[in-house]
Amino acid sequence: MWLAWSVVAVRSLALILNFIFAPNLNYREITSLRQIEFFGSLVSVPVGVISQRTRVGELSSLLLLAFVLDASITLWRKGSYAARRRAVIVGGSVTVFVLAGAGHVALIHAGLVTWPYMISMAFLVPVMAMGYALSLDVARSGRLEHALAISQAETPEYAHPTRLAGTAAEFGTWRWDIEADEASVGADGRALLGFDSAEKVNLARFLGVLVGEDRDSVHQAIKDSLGAGSDFKQEFRIRLRDGATRWIAAHGRLEFNASQAPIAIRGISFDITRRKQAEESFQGLVEAAPNAFLVVGSDGRIVLLNSQTEASFGYTRQELVGRPVETLIPERFRSDHQDHLHGYFSEAVARSMGMGRDVLGRRKDGSEVPVEMRLEPIETSEGTVILASIIDITERRKAEREQVRQRNELTHLSRVGMLGELSGALVHELNQPLTSILSNAQAAQSFLAENSIDLNEVREILQDIVDQDRHAREVINRLRMLFRKGEVQFEAIDLNELVLEVLRLMNSELVNHDVKVQTELASGVPTIIGDHVQLQQVLINLIVNASDAMTHNNGTDRRLRVTTRFEENGVVTMSVADRGCGIPPDQIERVFEPFHTTKAKGMGLGLTVCRTIITAHTGKLWATNNRERGACFHITLPTSPSGAT
Repeated sequence: MWLAWSVVAVRSLALILNFIFAPNLNYREITSLRQIEFFGSLVSVPVGVISQRTRVGELSSLLLLAFVLDASITLWRKGSYAARRRAVIVGGSVTVFVLAGAGHVALIHAGLVTWPYMISMAFLVPVMAMGYALSLDVARSGRLEHALAISQAETPEYAHPTRLAGTAAEFGTWRWDIEADEASVGADGRALLGFDSAEKVNLARFLGVLVGEDRDSVHQAIKDSLGAGSDFKQEFRIRLRDGATRWIAAHGRLEFNASQAPIAIRGISFDITRRKQAEESFQGLVEAAPNAFLVVGSDGRIVLLNSQTEASFGYTRQELVGRPVETLIPERFRSDHQDHLHGYFSEAVARSMGMGRDVLGRRKDGSEVPVEMRLEPIETSEGTVILASIIDITERRKAEREQVRQRNELTHLSRVGMLGELSGALVHELNQPLTSILSNAQAAQSFLAENSIDLNEVREILQDIVDQDRHAREVINRLRMLFRKGEVQFEAIDLNELVLEVLRLMNSELVNHDVKVQTELASGVPTIIGDHVQLQQVLINLIVNASDAMTHNNGTDRRLRVTTRFEENGVVTMSVADRGCGIPPDQIERVFEPFHTTKAKGMGLGLTVCRTIITAHTGKLWATNNRERGACFHITLPTSPSGAT
């Protein structure tokens, strides 16, 4: 359409320019007329200066050609003989007209030919082609009309077009006179409902062919329609003479007298047996499914459900069908659900809900159940409906919680084992302040035993005792934190401060192993969100492994480097590098596997637990070999949302 409107707009512009500028659109100036012989006659052709405005007309011709070609190709792709014939005749003729007319004008303006303008002659081609196509259609209509007349004369039973359509579509028309209790039913309707051609049909006879379970509901629907003055709509089953059952959908409209009292119902009945059989097959498949299934209409009401839905939510089928789907949603989420539902129907695509986040359903008793949902749009004759597959993931959530509990137990056991390895260093760490406290106390006693007491000296001794006591208490508190067992507690953590705390805790262990530590802690590193104790455990494990890897190095070559930095992608990186023998290339990933160890007395769980902890913090832990020697373990962790530093 945009091409068509472009042709109209540009051609209209050319027409306007043709009348605005003298002498016309094509010439800026006509200096003379030349007489030439053309097909045996003398004709006059203009001689002058061609105007650049003629490009507007040429552009309109090009756009027209593009439009005709596009329309012809579109028509050809429909594939029918009639469509392709029109594409060739009409599209081809207009294309010839444009090429001949516009091309001829372009040749004249280029000075390549000296002919008069012959656009009208070129226009005869599409006129003749369209006339030919129209004649074919008229002739075909005449033949069809003649054939139809012969068919009607030979088969009067099907002469009426409505009856022919009713037979093909399996529907019948009827009218019920309420006061006389008489129904006039056409031949197609009688065949549909199983009535003889001559028998009298009234309300009782109609209700008599219905399956017993449907009679009361249909009779009540008729009463409701008469009482409310509304249309009659109902689906029901009838029993045919051969014992077969047929599903019928009836739709009737009331007729009123001058007093606006209903006097008749005129309607139509459809055979919907195949549709119902398909629905029953679908219902059978849905019932056999282990998941809860719901079908929700565009109005947000539940149309269909299976027995698993009843079991999951505690409602019966009768309690849910026809009710809003919000019945199964906790009340605090209902206010926004209608907007979500309308948004989904406006762009209905298959989609999953509940992956990676909690979606809750509401049972009849008010309790809530975690679920995962899969939504599938289904196109029906009555519009789009949603098929919702619902999985109760209560047991899965329990299993996940149990898995987390077991992982925390393993992490704690790994921490206890690691502290066992550090026990010698930790004893030395505690012995230092305790020995200092004892020495200072004994010195104070000696001063007090003397006749002359230097109070300043005593004060210094007491202050030293207090300082050493605080140091011992800090060591004990750090040990208690590492031995702590419980739920993971995430908080904002300064990674640089965490590194310094761990190095203070491990100072004696590093001194005993003659390991010299170099720190490169970047300033302004944002805080991260994590569990303080677990991250301490990871860093301690990496430092212990690095120290063990340098056991065979000489004293001056036992250097450990701990670095932190803030990356451009919004994560904080911490690295622990040693100068040991490195990791064989084929073992780079295997070192993180459970029970894989390079230590003589190692359990093979330390790095496995470390990676589990970092992954739970939505981070990453991996290993590389240094360019010169040794290995380096890297940790990336996301920064806290506040971005505080």
